[in-house]
Amino acid sequence: MNRNTLLLTGAALLALTGCDNPGTRCCPNTCGGDTVKLITLDPGHFHAALVQKRMFPGVSPKVHVYAPAGPDPSLHLDRIRGFNTRAEDPTSWESVVYTGPDFFDRMIAERAGNVVVLAGNNARKTEYILKSVQAGFHVLADKPMAITPKDYELLKQAFEVARSKGVLLYDIMTERFEITSVLQRELSRFPTVYGEQEKGTPDDPAVTKESVHHFCKQVAGKPLQRPPWYYDTTQQGEAIVDVNTHLTDLIQWETFPGVALTPADIKVLKARVWPTPITLEQFKTSTSQTAWPDYLKKDLDAQGVLQCRANGEFTYVIRGVHAKASVLWNFQPPAGAGDTHYSLMRGTRSSLIIQQGEAEGYKPVLYVEPRRVAGVNKEELGRALTDAVATLAKTYPGISAEPHETGWRIIVPEQYAVGHEAHFGQVMEAFLGFLQNRDMPDWEVPNMLVKYHTLMEAYRLSR
Repeated sequence: MNRNTLLLTGAALLALTGCDNPGTRCCPNTCGGDTVKLITLDPGHFHAALVQKRMFPGVSPKVHVYAPAGPDPSLHLDRIRGFNTRAEDPTSWESVVYTGPDFFDRMIAERAGNVVVLAGNNARKTEYILKSVQAGFHVLADKPMAITPKDYELLKQAFEVARSKGVLLYDIMTERFEITSVLQRELSRFPTVYGEQEKGTPDDPAVTKESVHHFCKQVAGKPLQRPPWYYDTTQQGEAIVDVNTHLTDLIQWETFPGVALTPADIKVLKARVWPTPITLEQFKTSTSQTAWPDYLKKDLDAQGVLQCRANGEFTYVIRGVHAKASVLWNFQPPAGAGDTHYSLMRGTRSSLIIQQGEAEGYKPVLYVEPRRVAGVNKEELGRALTDAVATLAKTYPGISAEPHETGWRIIVPEQYAVGHEAHFGQVMEAFLGFLQNRDMPDWEVPNMLVKYHTLMEAYRLSR
């Protein structure tokens, strides 16, 4: 084990935090100075670093990192150093690191902060979440918070403990901050533009989300090095319970905004998973490892190619609306491209469609297409859209709509297209606001539970 500073316990910890029990909810409201002190736990995923891509008022620059010894914490610290040393708007984080087999117990015993950030290997993540809230820490967790039905039972317990302890448990839903998703949601709330929500059918869902991801890509301007366990779905989670967390969240958030859902509102109709083949050479490129680790050998085919169960989709009904969520993983994107997103919301008057293909320069673009049904007049719909966009422009200055061959294209100024990595800072900002103001919406916790309930039902059906 090692540490690059002295242990902070007893009087020294009290002097640092201004609070004799920084794991409790009192701290964000009552402690002087920096009221939020971050703890990064077992940071095996690059998302753990992205929440620190910028500084935040009221958040201590000193962040305690607890992890097992190995390459994962080293890669995390390299990313933090990159943020600290960049030429434009450098950060000033101070990492206090402990590595050793007892890293989790050490974190609980030392109580060096009050907010635990979790983004890494998902095999024990739900257990860490539960034990952290039991100890009185707030938790900001990367998706997924559960990857098996057994984990989901622990997660339900964790939310109940968090409620009784008065601490916040929240997952990092970055896609709610993507401007085209925001505007798709907002436009669906204008009946003169969208009409009523279509119900759809199992074979023709009225709400569809599809996300294409890549194992090999650039993050923070550098080639991303994946940990080798990322290719093991027993540690990372299968597609249905991983990236589909985002898509399921968006479907709930956009289709039933501000509504507290229950598991009874959900019925999963069909689900399937299928593999992405990964050669050893591709694995080397992505992880810098020269051989397959033992835990991946179970997934090798007769030719020695890894069959990673990375793709998954399911169709379900949410309060009578048929929806479909699909995630596909390729090894590498086409030149000039990256991860992409497709989204359809179909109302009785128009369809709201986000495309991110070659025609859009691989950047998300929102289109409004009139429905070809009786009672929908395109000119009348165009006037209604102009009025709706003018209303939304009061909140999002500069947005507009222009004619397109299929209807209209929503024009969004560059200032709103901040990119996926910046959304982590926006999630952190929202979370800090909930801590300070005690104003997390009442529907958030029920809908997090319903989201993971949906994923687990799809997981079971895919088996």
